Amino acid sequence: MKRVCGLDVHKDNAFVCILGENGEEIEFKTGVLTVELDSFRDRLVELGVGEVAMESTAVYWMPIWRILESDFKLYLVNPLSIKQLPGRKSDVKDAEWIATCLQKGLIRGSFVPPLAVQQLRQYNRRLFDLNKQAVYVQNKMDAALQRCNIRISNYVSNVDTKGYREVVELLSEGTTDPELLTGKIHRRTINKHGRDTIKAALTGVVTDVDSDLLRQYREELDLLRRHKQECLSKMREMCEELYPEELKRIEEIPGISAQSATQIIAEIGADMKMFLTARTLVAWAGLKPRNDGSNGKIKSRRITHGNKYLRKLLIECAWAASRTKDCFFSSFSYRMVTVRKKGRLKVQVAIARKLLVVIWNLLAKGVQYSDRLAQADDTKDESSDTPQG
Repeated sequence: MKRVCGLDVHKDNAFVCILGENGEEIEFKTGVLTVELDSFRDRLVELGVGEVAMESTAVYWMPIWRILESDFKLYLVNPLSIKQLPGRKSDVKDAEWIATCLQKGLIRGSFVPPLAVQQLRQYNRRLFDLNKQAVYVQNKMDAALQRCNIRISNYVSNVDTKGYREVVELLSEGTTDPELLTGKIHRRTINKHGRDTIKAALTGVVTDVDSDLLRQYREELDLLRRHKQECLSKMREMCEELYPEELKRIEEIPGISAQSATQIIAEIGADMKMFLTARTLVAWAGLKPRNDGSNGKIKSRRITHGNKYLRKLLIECAWAASRTKDCFFSSFSYRMVTVRKKGRLKVQVAIARKLLVVIWNLLAKGVQYSDRLAQADDTKDESSDTPQG
């Protein structure tokens, strides 16, 4: 007799409901420690359970998935797609409703990548966290310099330049001579603003406490940069070992660097079987314009929610692609922005969508990149009534 199982997962426990074809119902609660999950798996095997569904609750579903995936067909469900029926709500009722939806065939599983891609994702998500932390530390460092009346950030292009870092290093070591500090600033900056102005910007009141704090910020930034480089190296090694051909194909696309190619594979993998069409992948990434209209009037064409990490990465690549000479994406950007007077930001979203369509074609069909591939998608867009971006 076929049995299905629904799980309502929490941090400390999971509520279980097992349903049989004859209406039989078994409900209980299990712990989430590894020993408890091993016993839970054995019990499901004894009861003849074939399919298990669970909601994607934060990261709490991941260890359960890892232990159960070898013995059962698993479904990871978006909570929005199986909203609880109105009435009295409880954790047991949630598990029962998930099991009922699974038994009736109403559940469509979310994309869960293979183990290698999951590991790449861990590195990639760590990269985003490291970049965010680095920006925070840089802002704190600049605030510490402003407190000392060191105003050099008003004149350099950004606070991550070589000259700025060398100035911070000297200040953290106790060197406050404006003449020595000015010597670390790039000559182009000095010529632009004047040597006296730069020297005055580097004249301040720096105490021992300020030097200590600057040293700590500098060491923290060095640690973040080292961790970032380690993550990038590990990702590159894994991609070159597991997906060498796919990596090479993606790197051929204008605007996509070697680092971006590894990050793209980390988010979508190299097997496009889960994404039957390019449109499916675009919608999953959140780059598809929403279809919000009524009575012949368009209310909104904003893009939908999706994988924010992939979307941010592709938009950064879109900016690079729009600045690459003699390629389709730069000519498309010029035509949209200059000739048709479209908003530049919306055009970048449209280019990001086109990049993802090209990536799907390269991975799904095993072809090499050419401008004609991107032009074919552009022709299809122009023949459609759906605005892009």
